[in-house]
Amino acid sequence: MPLPKDDHVVQVSKELVATLRAAAGEHPGYRPAHAKGFMLHGTFTPSAEAKSLSSAPHFNQPWTPILARFSNSTGMPQIPDGDSNANPRGMAIRFNLGGHSHTDVIGHSTPYFPTRTGAEFLELLQAIGGSRPGAASPSPAEVFLGSHPAALAFVTASKPTPTSFAREQYFGVTALNFVSAEGKITHFRYRIIPVAGTEFMDDAAAKDKGPNFLHEELTKRVAEGPVSFKLMAQLAEEGDVTDDATVHWPDSRSVVELGVVKLEGMEADSDKEQKHIIFDPIPRVQGIEPSGDPLLDVRAAVYLISGKERRAAA
Repeated sequence: MPLPKDDHVVQVSKELVATLRAAAGEHPGYRPAHAKGFMLHGTFTPSAEAKSLSSAPHFNQPWTPILARFSNSTGMPQIPDGDSNANPRGMAIRFNLGGHSHTDVIGHSTPYFPTRTGAEFLELLQAIGGSRPGAASPSPAEVFLGSHPAALAFVTASKPTPTSFAREQYFGVTALNFVSAEGKITHFRYRIIPVAGTEFMDDAAAKDKGPNFLHEELTKRVAEGPVSFKLMAQLAEEGDVTDDATVHWPDSRSVVELGVVKLEGMEADSDKEQKHIIFDPIPRVQGIEPSGDPLLDVRAAVYLISGKERRAAA
């Protein structure tokens, strides 16, 4: 997982990591965003549809071992699970393909993302940081949101607290490209859908819960039996925008099942593993290619830069 070759992208990524850490406070050994989390292990079993869309190994073998990480938003590792700022939640899946080969799926629990580029996201974070209580109106954040409709849509979108990480759905941020064995390219975005269905609570009920209730609930749930999700893909059609994460595709677009993610137990040394693992938004595997979305390189660089810092601190 190398850094991007574009020096500007690397510089923006470094500034994003620093800005996120400044917002949450210094917490060495933790991620600057989605700091609080835990890991499980399990398997992925592909569908026949997945094999027809992509030559990727995990879509063409009977099953693949996986690790999964659930997380809360913000860079605060002690944020209570019932805090509304802990939304949107995150889910990342590592498909272990043998040896040192792997590929990842990363999603969060909203179909929205606030900006098209990393530089715009940095500008948003800086505007929020400069809009402390008592700041004159319009504040920097108000000015930014007023001129960036996608950021306003992200901020104002409903983000309810789930009753369980197993009752939440997760959305891939950027488009990617399937490449079939015949060379056919299909643009898509991931979705991760809970087999148990979605279920949410209001803010008052969430605040009455213990600080770690989502972790505790899933620990109990998986001890009683596997927790399953369907890995899905929304397929783009001709003319759909595939290089802008803020643009949604019509609901009429096909959504196909790629397979079943089955989580079978809590990872034995979750704290150690999640400090070490660096998820990668870029697939880097045969059969799945990055799109032209500029967020991919920035997100990958942010994950790598912060991941190296996390490993060094640990």
